[in-house]
Amino acid sequence: MLPHFPKRLIWSFSKKYIAGAKLEDAIRVSKELNSENTMVTVDVLGEFITNLDQANETRDEYLEVIGEFEKNNIDGNYSVKPTSFGLLLDEEVAYQNIRAVVAKAARYGNFVRIDMEDSPCTDLEIDLYKKLKAEFPTNVGLVVQAYMRRTLKDISDLLEIHTDEAPTNYRLCKGIYIEPEEVAYKDFDVVNDNFLKDLEFMFQNGIYAGIATHDEFLVEGALKLIEKHKMAKEEYEFQMLYGVTPKLRQKLIDEGHRMRVYVPFGKDWFGYSTRRLKENPNIISSAMKSMINSR
Repeated sequence: MLPHFPKRLIWSFSKKYIAGAKLEDAIRVSKELNSENTMVTVDVLGEFITNLDQANETRDEYLEVIGEFEKNNIDGNYSVKPTSFGLLLDEEVAYQNIRAVVAKAARYGNFVRIDMEDSPCTDLEIDLYKKLKAEFPTNVGLVVQAYMRRTLKDISDLLEIHTDEAPTNYRLCKGIYIEPEEVAYKDFDVVNDNFLKDLEFMFQNGIYAGIATHDEFLVEGALKLIEKHKMAKEEYEFQMLYGVTPKLRQKLIDEGHRMRVYVPFGKDWFGYSTRRLKENPNIISSAMKSMINSR
């Protein structure tokens, strides 16, 4: 039912999780997070576009974002969804568009994270990462998803492009797209188990890990692995979504762990919002109760 809700109503639920519609909103929120000893990664909302003009607009918007973020000395990097750069329309156009973004970030000594999308995009996005890493060894990373059956093999195969000077760099998350059972694990405990197996493999092989979770069980499991493998603070970071589990986030910061918050913004906020709400329907029921009780 969510896509049929009035946008104003969806915004009342989701504004806690999105910086806003404009670039100045993302800068403001990022500065606030930086003041709390928190790094950011910024995402311009929008994906699965329908024409290449939109792809070029996304590229130009990211180039503007990088210029403004660097001008404002934001402690953060950039996350991109390849479908919003035209991946499913023209692979070469998407590569050139994302390359332009990575090249601009690299000029500032900064970094771009390639988000992983649904399974039809997986091979395309791994190939894109490998191609960009060959030219920008320390300026590009990838997202991997623990619920995908193939993930451990993927990060093992990618050791061929891993070096001590330019290690592979992954954000490890559970995964949010609806996938068939032959592609992705469905059982909650199995996904958690694979998350920790993937993370331990990364630690064992010197891969930089962005530990992206709000699950206290996984946070505790990650902390045990950090202690077990005697990981230095600069060899990993925790990552969380803007507006989600702020107390857990602060606890990790207080304990001295590096923390990065994913800051989404942009005019195409509706699709992101409905995905977040589908993941956590309690947000809607709580908001509806509050609205009713306030009348």
